[in-house]
Amino acid sequence: MTELKYKFTYDVLFKLLFVRHPDILRRLVASALEIDAGSIAEFTITNQEIAPESLGDKFCRLDINMLVDGVRVNLEVQVANEGDYPERTLYYWAREYSSALQAGGKYNELPKAIIISILDEPIFSCAEYHSEYRPLEVSRHEQLSDRMALHYFEVRKLPENIDPENELELLLSLFRAKTEEDLEKIKAKGVSSVNRAIGAYREITVSPEFRELERLRRDALSNEASALDHARRKEAEKWRGIVADKDAALADKDAALADKDAALADKDAALADKDAALADKDAALADKDAALADKDAEIARLGSMLGDGN
Repeated sequence: MTELKYKFTYDVLFKLLFVRHPDILRRLVASALEIDAGSIAEFTITNQEIAPESLGDKFCRLDINMLVDGVRVNLEVQVANEGDYPERTLYYWAREYSSALQAGGKYNELPKAIIISILDEPIFSCAEYHSEYRPLEVSRHEQLSDRMALHYFEVRKLPENIDPENELELLLSLFRAKTEEDLEKIKAKGVSSVNRAIGAYREITVSPEFRELERLRRDALSNEASALDHARRKEAEKWRGIVADKDAALADKDAALADKDAALADKDAALADKDAALADKDAALADKDAALADKDAEIARLGSMLGDGN
């Protein structure tokens, strides 16, 4: 098995491929939204450029924004499940929807905004690979508005054997492909748009433009990883210093308590000595009392004898 050096989920490749081949992008978006690609009158990519200087930005997103017959559509690939992706897509939708409102415009003139997410890592527990969310009343399931739609496609849940008639599943399976053999298996289905995508993939991955952007992206990610690692080490060092200071303070307190305990032990020993001395004195007094009692008894006995002699 020959592993792909670059997968379709790689953000630089994803953006470059579909921007350079909008016909394939149109087929993918039309299939995802279940509309006829031939019926689309307006299809405009509004963020075609990849600014090299932005590749190092921490929050750089290589998504694709489109106008599809007046509807704002955002397409993004997500590789890792970071736990907050649904909330992130809500933010993306809100930004797309609200940014369309012009000064003095009316809310009912805002266009529909759709977010399409292709996910390499599953985020939902369902068996279906496609999930669509809209604002609905929780009991009656009545739709509040048709201006919002969030589509999630979890490619690992795609069926193993895909029907050649299912263009959407075949296009999505490109994002699941990990080896050259996977691509050849998909190509063998003989679907024109899918095979054009594979051809575009092979063309772009050897192009100087892609190699340069990929280098910049790789260097930026490497620098970011190094910076994060340095920051983590500095933070760990800082906390180690704080913990060491606290440990030293606790050790001082323990030493002070030990000194107090020793002083109390000395006092207890001195009191014990005093108690022993008092006990000895009490014993001596008891002995004296006993001797006096004996003398008193002897005196009484002698007195009695003298009295009897008279």
